[in-house]
Amino acid sequence: MRVLIACEYSGIVRDAFTEAGHYAMSCDLLPTESPGPHRQGDIRDVLRDGWNLMIAHPPCTYLANSGVRWLYEKPGRWERLDDGAALFKILLEAPIDRVCVENPIPHKYAIDRIGRKYDQLIQPYQFGHPETKATCLWLRNLPLLIETNNVLHLKDTTDKKVWARVHNMTPGKDRQKERARFYSGIAKAMADQWGKLL
Repeated sequence: MRVLIACEYSGIVRDAFTEAGHYAMSCDLLPTESPGPHRQGDIRDVLRDGWNLMIAHPPCTYLANSGVRWLYEKPGRWERLDDGAALFKILLEAPIDRVCVENPIPHKYAIDRIGRKYDQLIQPYQFGHPETKATCLWLRNLPLLIETNNVLHLKDTTDKKVWARVHNMTPGKDRQKERARFYSGIAKAMADQWGKLL
């Protein structure tokens, strides 16, 4: 299977599909952090290159519900919302058979522009990470992702602690980049479950 990982610099999802035996390439405006097939540039330039599956992580700064209040307080944000939603729709409607677009919970203005609500909401703790971070999946020709290692279902109740690591990050130059970093447990579930569809 040929898998395109859109808007990913970390290589986490790309490497999960590679380890599962697929050809996977990431594409982002940033260089990759992990050696492997990566194209630094505009994702729109490679959407028609014969992919079977795309997992996309478009920027969420202006789409996420967590930042909706800033639409009214900072100039230029409505225009950036329109641009972000336009890219989101391009990815969601890409000429690829199977598509997953991932983002945090969107606000109502983003949903209006995207055209529909997400299909599934997952949490990192369902895939082995003791953290909370609501992650929405918009799916096209893909089944819902099945949790693989829900750490809240452990028998030992002392291990049933999850925390909002991303929410509690301190300010810094890499904060936005680190907040966008995807979870390896979710990436592995995607590769294991969706990689078997072809």
